Formats: sequence, C-alpha cells, structure tokens
Amino acid sequence: MSLTRRGFVRLCAALFALFCAAPLLAAATDAQTLAGRPLLAALKAGGLVLYFRHASTDFGQNDDEMTGYEDCARQRNLTDAGRAEARAIASAIARLGVPVGDVLASPFCRTMETAKLIFGRATATPAVRGGPASGVAPDRYADLRRLLSTAPPAGTNAAIVSHGNPFRAVTGESYLAEGEAAVIRPLGKDKFRIVARITKDGWDALAAP
Repeated sequence: MSLTRRGFVRLCAALFALFCAAPLLAAATDAQTLAGRPLLAALKAGGLVLYFRHASTDFGQNDDEMTGYEDCARQRNLTDAGRAEARAIASAIARLGVPVGDVLASPFCRTMETAKLIFGRATATPAVRGGPASGVAPDRYADLRRLLSTAPPAGTNAAIVSHGNPFRAVTGESYLAEGEAAVIRPLGKDKFRIVARITKDGWDALAAP
C-alpha cells in the first residue's frame, strides 16, 4: 500500500515527535523514586548505597577542641535517644532482610557508633568524613562522590554513615535529618541517583500492604 504525500508527511512528523520525546521519557523514568514494597524489593535485590546521617546527637557539645577522631570526650556525641534510634533501625533492617555488605563510616565518634549500633561493624573512612556544605574546593568530596557512584557487589548493598553537610554538598538535596537515610542508585563515572529517603522511624513502612 503506497502512502499519499500528505500521509507521508504525517508519518514523518509522528516519528520526529516520538524521537524528540524519547529523551524526556527517559529522564522521567530516571527521576522516578521508590517507596513501600517496590523500594523494599529494590533493597533486597541489592546494588544500592545507603547513606545515613548519624543518629540524634547532643547539640550542646561540639568538635572545636577535639585532639583527634578518637577523642570522643571533646566531640558531639549520640544521645541515649540517638542510640535507641540506631538500635531500632538495626532491628528493622534485620526484620526486612535487607542485605548489607561494606559499611563505611566517617571517623567521628558519633558516626562510628551509629554504624556499629546499626550494622555491628564499621570501617573508619576519611573519604566520608564531615566537612562544610559549601565553599569547599571542587575535589573536597570527590572520593565520596566516587563511592556513591560505584555499585556494590551483586546481591548486596553498601552502607555509608556520615554527616549532613557532605550529603548536602554532593547532592544539592535538602539536609538529611539525624538518623535519616538516602537510598542511592550508583550510575558509574561519578554519577548516581537518589531513589528514596527513609526517616529513622520509616523502615517498617516498607513492608506495609
């Protein structure tokens, strides 16, 4: 069956419109976030990075006079409520069956303690240490960006326990609350996508019907 001139023009216009729309459709798919059971299924499948801000701390303390990362007495530390939050997150992650492999933590006491309470282990990692959210050298958080863009081994997720400022600086997103986690899909070559944020008391909601 031959096309008329008008039909041919319409076909070309339709194909052109579809071609132009394809990047927009792809962008919409890439921007899609997850919640509830689909998020839990993605976490169980692995290949994601969980970025936690440490649990609740005592803002009456500060790090100004610390002599080193091991000097917990001169740092801002977790409160008893923060420790309870971390233990509750640990229980929820265990109940949900979320597989976690490497656990990296900023060397500060509050981040190391949070990581150990949630996961039972932590590797102190300068690449995820704290720092300012703005006004830093372009490469200040280059190592953190690389970690967020690198997929963990298949079937498991990586965990990073850090601070609010590095997350803000690298992602441009609003600050994580204390104890909140961002779920990140690594895309390689210093690229990643935030697919969810989970509040400190929001883990059990992932399994809700």
